[in-house]
Amino acid sequence: MNDDTVRELDDGDNSPEALKQRFGRDIFRDFDIDDPGFNEHFFKALELMARKCPVVRSNVGEGYWMVTRQEEIRRIGQDWRTFTSAKGYLPNRPPDVPFFVPEEVDPPIHTAWRRVLNPFFGPRAIAQYEQAFRADANTLIDRFIDRGGCEFIGEFSSIFPGWAIFKNILAVPLDMLEGLVRDAELAMFGSLEKRKHYMTEVYGRLEQFMRHREREPVPGDLVDTIIRGVEYPDGTLSPWKDKVGVVVDLVFGGLVTTTYVMSGAVHHLAMNPAERQILLNDLGLVENAIEEYVRVYSPVVAPGRVCTRDVEVAGVNMKEGDFVLLGFAASSRDPATIENPAKTDITRQPNHHIAFGAGPHRCIGSNLARLELRVALEEWLKRVPNFSIKPGTAPTHETSILRSMTSLHVVIGK
Repeated sequence: MNDDTVRELDDGDNSPEALKQRFGRDIFRDFDIDDPGFNEHFFKALELMARKCPVVRSNVGEGYWMVTRQEEIRRIGQDWRTFTSAKGYLPNRPPDVPFFVPEEVDPPIHTAWRRVLNPFFGPRAIAQYEQAFRADANTLIDRFIDRGGCEFIGEFSSIFPGWAIFKNILAVPLDMLEGLVRDAELAMFGSLEKRKHYMTEVYGRLEQFMRHREREPVPGDLVDTIIRGVEYPDGTLSPWKDKVGVVVDLVFGGLVTTTYVMSGAVHHLAMNPAERQILLNDLGLVENAIEEYVRVYSPVVAPGRVCTRDVEVAGVNMKEGDFVLLGFAASSRDPATIENPAKTDITRQPNHHIAFGAGPHRCIGSNLARLELRVALEEWLKRVPNFSIKPGTAPTHETSILRSMTSLHVVIGK
């Protein structure tokens, strides 16, 4: 990103000095997705990027770009030949970190895996879990409702998605849940070396689970299907490490992401009782509201691709080998596609967010996420119609490629 491109879009002071004063660094020309200042000023930074700077530049490590406009991100997501996923979605990726499959492979291998996985995540397949999810939500609420409050992340929103995917989808023993959730969170935030350590921990835990399931298969279920594998273009069967990579991918996709949207929605409703009352009066509006909360609290901030050739994006020349982040969270605030994007509007229709991605790598778990969110919010509102944020507290967050809420203290009213 050069100064001429920034000035062309400017209607205010977006000089390096002004941006440093406001955000702690020049978020247009010297961005860092792991910077605490970005975490602190997350919404304002995204809104400014989406309005004023279609491509921002980072000089951290080997450097990378981040695209913020929805039109360009959709094009990049579709064009996997020019913007490959096969070199990973993390910028400055530590060596020897296992790859996620099919997230970090391209067609035709990606296509082969999605063909066998998709039936387990279609609308009809996911709908069968609704009653189990409702029971799980109420089991969790029962634990704290008489206490008059809870720490919502630790007691509900970080547990509920884990139960959904482990109990119902993967049939992973629940005694693995606490350690997996902890390690998955730590693998997404903090120093690169720390991430590598905890990513390896998650991989090891799930490989152990799959070795057990290999000896004691449940014919036809999801894990059995993954263990049987797929045929690759060269005629070989997918290797064991790729099979483990598929389960790791599903776990990371199913844990941290839904937690943030769920927590963001409850915090928002606690701070906006009039909106909460609208939903209480008509729980049928929850489904539409969920789409808006997914847009506003987009948990996948910016997954990456690598340029396979020299290419121009929004007037910026990128070179073969350049790393490019797809700013999903910023694009959900793109005024070219979202009217009044800074406003949270639960009646918004249509809602053109791309929080679940675009192109062949679009989130396979979107139906699962939507059901989890709808059930959780409906059951919460039924059981806990009156709630607020504990005085003297505020939610805390961590931000990197993903965004997570790490604490939310809720008081339950009578």
